[in-house]
Amino acid sequence: MDNSNISSLVLENAFAENSSIKEEQKWDLEVKPYDRLFNLHLKDLWNYRDLIGLFVRRDFVAQYKQTILGPIWQFVQPILTTLMFLLVFGHFANFPTDGIAPAAFYMAGTTVWNYFSVCLTSVSGTFVNNAAIFGKVYFPRLVLPVSVVISNMVKFGIQFLLLMAVVSYYHFNGYPVHFTYRVFFIPLLLIEMAALGLGLGIIISSVTTKYRDFTVLLSFVVQLLMYATPVVYPLSFLKNKSYKWLVDINPLTSIMESFRLALFNTGTVEWMSLGYSIVFTIMSLLFGIVLFNKVEKTFMDTV
Repeated sequence: MDNSNISSLVLENAFAENSSIKEEQKWDLEVKPYDRLFNLHLKDLWNYRDLIGLFVRRDFVAQYKQTILGPIWQFVQPILTTLMFLLVFGHFANFPTDGIAPAAFYMAGTTVWNYFSVCLTSVSGTFVNNAAIFGKVYFPRLVLPVSVVISNMVKFGIQFLLLMAVVSYYHFNGYPVHFTYRVFFIPLLLIEMAALGLGLGIIISSVTTKYRDFTVLLSFVVQLLMYATPVVYPLSFLKNKSYKWLVDINPLTSIMESFRLALFNTGTVEWMSLGYSIVFTIMSLLFGIVLFNKVEKTFMDTV
């Protein structure tokens, strides 16, 4: 047998062996570039649910590590904020509260606003704050912003317990509260707040990979947005105001009013406004995920 026949026989055997090896290989995970922008990768998030749980635990534990009061800070913050609102907006400005006990009114607004603002600011720093992790190991990038939203739900739950304690106190001291079926809509309002904070947050996170100015601008926008949201005043207070439309186009307005209506059975909520808020939230979330999927391919080169 000549050398050419031997060489061809060796190549055929090698090719056959490689083919059989490839057929026997079964991969648990295949990393490949995203081919569609509108792929939400919900299955990937579910497969990495254990990692989401670890990040939630990390966020909660790391925030209170080496602190004296620990999770008690979740009670201190809304209490101090409520006292300040009582002094400034309740005593000096004399804003109405639609028959709700002033402390309960301001604490309800503070609880809702704190959850949304913290979600927005935390999610907006996803790429910049976790660049070191992204550069070392692969996992679905949406895991981090989703874990931030869930970890803040735990903090919301702590503050909500404080709010219920305040409501119970006033219930037996001249401000009776009559719960209705609307109270069961509070979890749905929480999910909408989470989706809105997640959607807007990942939009800002995607933009800040190139333009860090938005990080500075966000702090001012969040402060101004609170005054464009009925946190320290009821929507009825703006009934005859010429600038009421600025508050009406805020998607958080109907969420805040719906929360008070569900809890205190008092509030101004229109179905048109609530529908607008839901549509705005869905569109923000979908656009944010699409933009997030597009930016994550190249963000390590620009971050």
